[in-house]
Amino acid sequence: MRRSRGLTAALVLSLAGAGTGIGLVLMPEASAITPPVAFTADELPTWQPNGIVFAMAQANGTVFAGGTFSAVRPPDGTSGAEQEAVNFVALDAATGKPTSCKLAFTIGDGSATVRALAVSKDKKTLYAGGYFGAVNGTPVSSVAAIDIESCTPKASFHPGFPATVRDLAVTDDTLYAAGDFGTVEGQTRERFAAVDAGSGALKPFVANADEPGRAIEITPDGKNALLGGDFFSVNGSNTHALAVVNATTGAVAKTYSNIPSNSVVKDIATDSTGFYTGNEGSGGGVFDGRIGLRLSDFSEKWRDRCLGATQAVLPYDGVLYSSSHAHDCSLEGQFPDGKRNFFNAQLTDYEGASPAPVDGFVRSPRKLGWHPTANDGLGEGIGPRAMTIAEKGDVKYMWAGGEFTAINGKPQQALTRFASTGDVGAPTTPVASAGSVKPGEVQVRWRTSYDADDSKLTYRIYRNGSASPIATVAAESLEWERPQASWNDTTVKAGQSYTYRVTATDAAGNTSALSATASVTVPSSVQAYPNQVRADGANLYWRYDDTVSPYVADSSESGNTSGIQLNAPALRQTPGAISGASTAMGFNGTSQQVYSDHRQTVGSAFSVETWFKTNTTRGGKLIGFGNNTTRNSGTYDKQIYMTNTGRLVFGVYNGSTRTVSTGLFDTYNDNKWHHVVGTLGAGGMELIVDGQSKGTLNVTSAISYEGYWHVGGDNLGSWPTKPTSNFFAGQIDETAVYPKALTAAQAKNHYDLAKAPSDTVSKVSATEDTYINQGAPSAANGASTSLAVRGTSAYETYLRFNLPAAPAGQVLKSAALQIKTSTQASAGTADKVSVVPVTGAWSGASTTFNNKPTLGTTPLGAFASVPDGSAIQSTPLDTAALSPVLGSSYSLALTSTGTDPLWIWSMESTAADAAPQLVLTFGPK
Repeated sequence: MRRSRGLTAALVLSLAGAGTGIGLVLMPEASAITPPVAFTADELPTWQPNGIVFAMAQANGTVFAGGTFSAVRPPDGTSGAEQEAVNFVALDAATGKPTSCKLAFTIGDGSATVRALAVSKDKKTLYAGGYFGAVNGTPVSSVAAIDIESCTPKASFHPGFPATVRDLAVTDDTLYAAGDFGTVEGQTRERFAAVDAGSGALKPFVANADEPGRAIEITPDGKNALLGGDFFSVNGSNTHALAVVNATTGAVAKTYSNIPSNSVVKDIATDSTGFYTGNEGSGGGVFDGRIGLRLSDFSEKWRDRCLGATQAVLPYDGVLYSSSHAHDCSLEGQFPDGKRNFFNAQLTDYEGASPAPVDGFVRSPRKLGWHPTANDGLGEGIGPRAMTIAEKGDVKYMWAGGEFTAINGKPQQALTRFASTGDVGAPTTPVASAGSVKPGEVQVRWRTSYDADDSKLTYRIYRNGSASPIATVAAESLEWERPQASWNDTTVKAGQSYTYRVTATDAAGNTSALSATASVTVPSSVQAYPNQVRADGANLYWRYDDTVSPYVADSSESGNTSGIQLNAPALRQTPGAISGASTAMGFNGTSQQVYSDHRQTVGSAFSVETWFKTNTTRGGKLIGFGNNTTRNSGTYDKQIYMTNTGRLVFGVYNGSTRTVSTGLFDTYNDNKWHHVVGTLGAGGMELIVDGQSKGTLNVTSAISYEGYWHVGGDNLGSWPTKPTSNFFAGQIDETAVYPKALTAAQAKNHYDLAKAPSDTVSKVSATEDTYINQGAPSAANGASTSLAVRGTSAYETYLRFNLPAAPAGQVLKSAALQIKTSTQASAGTADKVSVVPVTGAWSGASTTFNNKPTLGTTPLGAFASVPDGSAIQSTPLDTAALSPVLGSSYSLALTSTGTDPLWIWSMESTAADAAPQLVLTFGPK
């Protein structure tokens, strides 16, 4: 039995996942472990039994654990000798070490075990239940009372329970028991009984059940007992797994018939307004989750239908913590079938009105960001089994026991604990990307991080290596749902390059490492194809220009639905499907795909669009929607796939498979880029390939379900002309999804725009550099790792570049010089720094102040000033002056008339992005 704790009000802030602004703090930063979660997910050192813990209780800063074990040992990696502990151990809540209280629960024949622990309200008596015949040699019969202060069994308390006791509940004067027994003290008491808490004398409470009792809890007002177990009747009344009875007589007050016959109740706990069940089942159609019910009338308020047997439930301050091995929460609109989640936390009640029922049940309140990990462990292999909360020294501790042998990936057996303070785990490092499709805007995107005890994290975006963030964004994420967050930088200039890095910080101030650098050059004109996709309303747009796995950025204007790569598809394949520098992604046709980052539904109208190139003869799915992520979906449609012969099929499901396909000889596995669009709307279905309609069908609807977009593969079982492979072998580019049916004209426009002229960007690093110093007039500084600029006394910097010729049919549209200030103090300058051509000869090896070259008089550009702090700085240059010298070696000088020096990195520096660089943008004449 899990003791209840008082329910307190908690305000949960739900903030949007992204924001837009200019160098501003966009959203308030997190200020504590994300409320209302009360515990960190960081495991504390705890002594560990050598078996399984089935029951836990606490009193006065001491935690009691019972189960099936013979010894406890120190935490791995610490000193200390193993101690005998026969099915019971008492531990200090704050240190995790055994106390001086030693109790041995034994039996003459068979294996003794402790399955239930409960503490009296005055914290003076510990009651134990299970299957045992003696405690420290004192004869008992599967139930015992222990004086906590002296740690001795009460010899006068020895009610006779002839079979296993599985749960206990205690009031001021009564001890209630649930288990396998059929009699107590020789009188019929089938699976549930009550005895005097002081003497052990049998009480007249009768609640006879036909199958084992596993849980019993008393309502806070003491009037009713809540029964859980395997039973199908109580006192002759039909009720399965759950019942409410009078706490004095056992008379049935409430029956239940909506728990599946192959499921049982393993645990019951209460708070001030409700009670909660933990359930377990086996076979098809089981109920393995949790139910929240009202104390006022014992009716159901919500049902959590996650699969993965729940062993323990514990409400605390508005949150229901649970121990289970939940592996499929699809019915709750959460994670699909996959890895096991052994610890979960969710609200006990909705923050507002409850939603409408789904399949006859109100879904459970949302899951919260608390996810310590465990493993299956020993015995039945179901991980944690019991939980309790203890307090000592103003710190609260969540204790858990069970079958596990690892916690958070580290060896730890049967017991673990988590504190209300001391969060030390940093979030995972964000995976960032940056893109720009028009002048004046860069979209910075990142996959949100994961923190095991903070669902709301603060992200800081750093531009051009600056030590100060240009923006701060708060976004929410969970272990199984890490949606994209984004921020638009509208202070950028056309033709200039920028770099961005992102960190994630939790409420305790723990900060991730900086993300890998995301680089982008702002175009000098609107990029026709991607701009039109965005303008036409795509709410998912994957361009596959990403440089870091496993993230695929969403470039739509507001969709924030990124992709997750599975099994490492090939990045940055060239040439891509459209003109310009955009790249494609390569898929192996056996295991690789990309799936969307969060669960969603698709409306009654939609369009799917992608480019592809292949010569496969095994077919495969190009794009589709399904209800799983890394495993084959069981429900799937809204898809475009290729047959073995190279035909294309667009299909939805509305009770049967409905498809539109290209003609028998209309095939597209010719190793050329092709564009395909599938639409569904009020006008029906249409398949459009390379700007031409290939067929329509009078189907206006498809089934609605929650799922994920897939590109490159997913289940195709039972679909017409199913190919040999579910997975596509080839390259895919420019995938988009729209919440409407694109018109044929829009699809044709996209196809045509793919060949529209596009900017070409060349980044040219300096091939030679040096600076001269009036204070050391004969010194040559070509090998220096830094360069300097000042008017008095003079420093001048010289940079040489091998300029490329303009691509055929293009002209220079913009040019910019990029430099990076060094890390020395006051590296920036308040003075203007001019960029001028070098007209005389120079070399890094021999040029000094005494033989410095002549310079041109007309500036090519200028830095008005440069701030302190090592960061990339950029200034536009005169394209008219540079155009005539394209295709040649060209030198620039940095000069100043002021007295405040500028220090920048040279090409010899090993600092990131150190080398001076020209960014040249070419476009159509």
